[in-house]
Amino acid sequence: LTRALLETSAKQVIAVERDERCIKGLKTLANTFPERLKIIEEDALNFNLKSCASKDKITVVANLPYNISIPLLISWLRQLSVINSMTLMFQKEVAERLSAKPGTKGYGRTSVIAQWLCEVETVFCIPARAFVPPPKVVSAVVNFTPRVQPLSPASFKILEKVTAAAFGQRRKMLRSALKTLYPYPIDLLKRANVNPEARAEALTVEEFCKISECYRELAKT
Repeated sequence: LTRALLETSAKQVIAVERDERCIKGLKTLANTFPERLKIIEEDALNFNLKSCASKDKITVVANLPYNISIPLLISWLRQLSVINSMTLMFQKEVAERLSAKPGTKGYGRTSVIAQWLCEVETVFCIPARAFVPPPKVVSAVVNFTPRVQPLSPASFKILEKVTAAAFGQRRKMLRSALKTLYPYPIDLLKRANVNPEARAEALTVEEFCKISECYRELAKT
């Protein structure tokens, strides 16, 4: 992947890697592209993208470790101010959840947060035979294009809390599921003009944002 990126017109490729076996290969590439490849030996979960951003926004391209793919994505969504776009590889089932629409089985917390901030598109799937050794899962590449403005006003932190409560008990109606968030969920939902008998998977991203904003206002009182 790093070699392919270096063969594009990218001004600079910054490789963030913690696996010593991969770092050895990257250093070999760095000898071939001494001015364009920068290697940062660090855990991507702890790496601040803003530290390598200049006046130009950066493009994130990654084969994500599947066990930490969602924490990495959430971390990068928090840093969208320096990101031009993200092209990331996930397990196919995770990719489907990220682009899932309201009313579908895959629609959940990450669907809401990702689509709130980005246009999310599954570009193509990759069969297991494309890898050595082949994994037991199918992979998919997803493109994230940051929106000029989020779909609706909301706080990232509060939207996470609201969606965690709502989808934490997704089979329950919101009037019950949101009791862990607010002691009077019916009042909260009526204030947000959302049906208290609806379930989380039926709500649009904008409706979750409205609940988040109403919760923020009520939490102040």
